[in-house]
Amino acid sequence: MIVHIPEVLSAAEVARFCERLDGAEWADGKVTAGYQSAIAKRNLQLPERGETAAALNEALGQALGRCLLFQAAALPDAIYPAMFSRYETGHDFGAHVDNAWRPLPAGGRIRTDLSATLFLADPDSYDGGELVFEDMAGDRAIKLPAGDLILYPSTSLHRVAPVTRGVRLAAVFWVQSLVARDDQRALLLDLDLAIQSLRPKAGDEDPALVALTGVYHNLLRLWSS
Repeated sequence: MIVHIPEVLSAAEVARFCERLDGAEWADGKVTAGYQSAIAKRNLQLPERGETAAALNEALGQALGRCLLFQAAALPDAIYPAMFSRYETGHDFGAHVDNAWRPLPAGGRIRTDLSATLFLADPDSYDGGELVFEDMAGDRAIKLPAGDLILYPSTSLHRVAPVTRGVRLAAVFWVQSLVARDDQRALLLDLDLAIQSLRPKAGDEDPALVALTGVYHNLLRLWSS
């Protein structure tokens, strides 16, 4: 299940993020890549332990907390702090699958059920840089407005196409979901969205709506880790 979540950040928030990133010191993105990913990764990355990354992650966490579609689609149990990346002309990230586990900065680790890319640059300000998913049906290239997010299974084979003009800014993070299986999350999201669309028409006390809400929570209880 690949979900486009629009306007996770407002235009004003995107501007504040980009202002902080414009004055940041960047490091080679290979530092945080696994062995296989490091071979394919050519970009710059904000140091994870720096003050700028911490401030932006705090703001992003607040935005994700109020984003109902993200909460419904991801059912987050734990979120790995975002890595902020910069792709200049000639940079790309070859085809790869994200690591199954990520060590948390404070200790422990999370299972990466979902990956998320938050686009931070105006798509007209750079050429190339699409997030491309590869499967048997062919490639699917995605390039979203600044502030929009794409949420996708971490099992997906994907790459970042070469940037041929301008600068691509993005934040990438990973989610351990309460529901590990993608097909089950997809069914829960469909059911949740259907319930929300019916609520204004039927009313909160409609017996059928109450029953459907009960089914949702019982499935969530059944499938939760």
